[in-house]
Amino acid sequence: MPHPADISNLTTSPNGHHPSNKDENTIRIRGARQHNLKNIDLELPRDRLIVFTGVSGSGKSSLAFDTIFAEGQRRYVESLSAYARQFLGQLNKPDVDAIEGLSPAISIDQKSTSHNPRSTVGTVTEIYDYLRLLFGRAGVPHCPICDRSIVPQTIDEMCDRIMELPDRTRFQVLAPVVRGKKGTHAKLLSSLASEGFVRVRVDGVVYELSENIELDKNYTHTIEIVVDRLVKKPGIQERLTDSLTTCLRHANGIAVIDVIPDTSVQTDSSPNTRRYSENSTDFLKYQESSENKVTDNNQATPTNNDNDYQEITKEIVFSENFACPEHGAVMDELSPRLFSFNSPYGACPSCHGLGNLRTISPDLIVPDPEASVYSAIVPWAEKDNSYYLGLLYSVGQAYHFELQTIWKNLTAEQQHVILHGADKPIWMQERNDHRRYAGAIAILKRQYDDGSELQKQKLEQYLVDQPCEVCQGKRLKPEALSVRLGQHRILDLTSVSIGECRQRIDELKLSDRQAQIADLVLREIKARLQFLLDVGLDYLTLDRPAMTLSGGEAQRIRLATQIGAGLTGVLYVLDEPSIGLHQRDNGRLLNTLTKLRNLGNTLIVVEHDEETIRAADHLVDIGPGAGIHGGRIISQGNLDTLLQAEDSLTGAYLSGRKVINTPAERRDGNKRSLVIKNAYRNNLKNVDVEIPLGKLVSVTGVSGSGKSTLINELLYPALQHNLTRKVPFPKDLEKIDGLNAIDKVIVIDQSPIGRTPRSNPVTYTGIFDPIREVFCQTIEAKARGYKPGQFSFNVKGGRCEACSGQGVNVIEMNFLPDVYVQCEICKGDRYNRETLQVKYKNKSIADVLNMTVEEALEFFINIPRAASKLQTLADVGLGYIRLGQTAPTLSGGEAQRVKLATELSRRATGKTLYLIDEPTTGLSFYDVHKLLDVLQRLVDKGNSILVIEHNLDVIRCADWVIDLGPEGGDKGGEIIAVGTPEEVAKNNRSYTGQYLKQVLQQHPPTLVHNSDLKQ
Repeated sequence: MPHPADISNLTTSPNGHHPSNKDENTIRIRGARQHNLKNIDLELPRDRLIVFTGVSGSGKSSLAFDTIFAEGQRRYVESLSAYARQFLGQLNKPDVDAIEGLSPAISIDQKSTSHNPRSTVGTVTEIYDYLRLLFGRAGVPHCPICDRSIVPQTIDEMCDRIMELPDRTRFQVLAPVVRGKKGTHAKLLSSLASEGFVRVRVDGVVYELSENIELDKNYTHTIEIVVDRLVKKPGIQERLTDSLTTCLRHANGIAVIDVIPDTSVQTDSSPNTRRYSENSTDFLKYQESSENKVTDNNQATPTNNDNDYQEITKEIVFSENFACPEHGAVMDELSPRLFSFNSPYGACPSCHGLGNLRTISPDLIVPDPEASVYSAIVPWAEKDNSYYLGLLYSVGQAYHFELQTIWKNLTAEQQHVILHGADKPIWMQERNDHRRYAGAIAILKRQYDDGSELQKQKLEQYLVDQPCEVCQGKRLKPEALSVRLGQHRILDLTSVSIGECRQRIDELKLSDRQAQIADLVLREIKARLQFLLDVGLDYLTLDRPAMTLSGGEAQRIRLATQIGAGLTGVLYVLDEPSIGLHQRDNGRLLNTLTKLRNLGNTLIVVEHDEETIRAADHLVDIGPGAGIHGGRIISQGNLDTLLQAEDSLTGAYLSGRKVINTPAERRDGNKRSLVIKNAYRNNLKNVDVEIPLGKLVSVTGVSGSGKSTLINELLYPALQHNLTRKVPFPKDLEKIDGLNAIDKVIVIDQSPIGRTPRSNPVTYTGIFDPIREVFCQTIEAKARGYKPGQFSFNVKGGRCEACSGQGVNVIEMNFLPDVYVQCEICKGDRYNRETLQVKYKNKSIADVLNMTVEEALEFFINIPRAASKLQTLADVGLGYIRLGQTAPTLSGGEAQRVKLATELSRRATGKTLYLIDEPTTGLSFYDVHKLLDVLQRLVDKGNSILVIEHNLDVIRCADWVIDLGPEGGDKGGEIIAVGTPEEVAKNNRSYTGQYLKQVLQQHPPTLVHNSDLKQ
């Protein structure tokens, strides 16, 4: 949210003089001490592209987000009234002496855009709002049944259509004055009587207005005036025209012709319709009540069988506005809300605009068809409950199968009955009675809907989103989907890639009137689509749910939205916008940032990408190391200043003083491989690919080319199915050969390690368990009978109860930010006095939590279980973080490496496959160097690593590269190149190969090992 301009810019300086022009063009920071910042002073030029760089954890985000942006946001909130401030979130004042020259600040970070399933790319970028406006004002409605264009009908056209009815057809002309509205409508009925009308039809029943008509105000009602009753014959045209005119005047342009069936074919199978003779003058005293009561003594008593009811009446609807002349399909006047799936006017009535419904998946509850009947249904097999055993036994007795029968050997009927229920009651032996069996899916769904939160969490894994059967996942009503603009419906523009959408909009064929109406709207849509194309998101679709976007994609979408807003004089703070972006698209991203700067804005970008660093107007390098070793300004100025800075690790890698060496030889592997056959999910085009084992394999390609689909959505579930039989084998895949060569799979993705102060590296990695056991083995602990739980700050016993083990107490300040005050009892140590008296090597458990990883590694060097995990943390460059450091204070790069270290510290079997998704997220050149050393050591032990990556340093150090493309979205999903980095570099069709060729020329293979990593 943009913030008001900083009013401090309008005041005089402390010495009483007005600020100079230099001061007006500068952001001045004095005494920044947030997190690990060492009381730094800094001056930044305004209206420039500024890049903050340095090793991960050096303090870049602390300065950019937690100091500069946080202060801008705080000043905006303080400009509001005290009443408004109490509704806003906590806004702490950053630890800084002063910031001058601060502009209104907007943060564009990597947080997920939205967790709302109704939020899509189109709604986030506001493009869909413009599309709704476009179709609502310039669209042409079509009949949902025959796809015929619907145009307003004149009275003459209505009359001609009625005169096409067979001769002697009886009908009544109705004017719908109330449609589906609650109330008694007494005033309306009284006014209709005073206007001279005799009859009305209320909810399908005809009444005399002279009767006492009482309606329930709590129910919706439909009221139609009986304007006329006619028999079709020559000469009624004039009277019919007058009646239709009356209808249209009273019913806002709508008339209903209620055709009475021919009584000569009336049978007793239609007991709800009164018989009338042709000469009867009161033939319209026919009523059809909702209770199926019959007023004619000659009729048989109605039955409860639904098949006995036969619809024999017919209605023809005419509209002065929009109606299909063939089927009578009426459409209200077009408006933007008709095309909104978040509005009841446009949303599919079945799924309410979500496009899908959450249901229990048969494939997930029966993942292994090789299992016996009882153990095949996983949710029931996991429970020690004889009820389900008896239930299945009773079903087996009725349908002739044993509980030991293998699932796949059951007939299709038997499988269907187990899952979906039986048509006939089944003898339940335990209840000694016949009962209906609803089926496993219905029983589990009922348990999920009505069960406790714990039960819902357990059953969540068996739920899938199935496309709505009514709208087929399209979210909208048929009426909205039948409106066209030119040759396209709104769905035709949202379901294709953004690149294809832009092309279709450019090719729209509009009438002169439509073009005049749509001119401004189309200009705005094209501009916003172009912004998305400029940041490399051409492969996305506008109907893509926002919650499925990666952090990098979500950030670039918000970046494109901000450019569309056209703000000036704003300070934008961005967190690594190049994440998840192929090198090919970096130039487009930089052009976008340049456009934002040229509008008159200041950009502060936290970034590790070399191309972005070299393109910056002003560079600030923070370091020299991370954590306690960082927090100082090493270099600021232009690129040459950074390259010449001796203490800058970033400058050392950019200048070539330090290099990540390209291996001279590629591994041969273990001669085994995984062979994926015929993968066709999402945009994959029936690909076959071989993944060699015992190697470091990199999966590459432009964004949206199908990398994550191939590895995360197909390969990983197939491996899990083979190892655990608890997940089904992916359907969009023919088979995978070589699965038996893998006995363990470890996945390392980008999910956070925790968001609460109770989560920290020592608990997440599992190091705390052996540490607490060490304290339990001390003489003092044994004498007191302490168990490991005594040394946990998350459970009662040894923790300080005054602060519940948090070390601080939270003081709520109403409309001011909450204040965190150190606990007066434990002084921030988290534990009670008795627990702190137990010491190991003269250190209490609180002293250990305050150690850095480097200090703890030396302290616990003789405790193998703790030392091995601590060594892994040090190997990935986290030797500086403290064991008890809370998770929210970890940077993005630090959190990613904590998770990586946790997985790498687990015991490898030599047949372990590591699936790693972009591990270089948030890592500097130095950190990537350390990461590669760890990965190479893992592969040297015989393990296999499959990494999805865009970083060229990782790709050129891999043994094998699998490149997908050539483009993203529909134009991707093919295997473009396979082989060593050198072989892929020779493939001119591969974008990755083109950039690999350049980087291999800069860093040719060498026999020197990557070991010189000391700071």
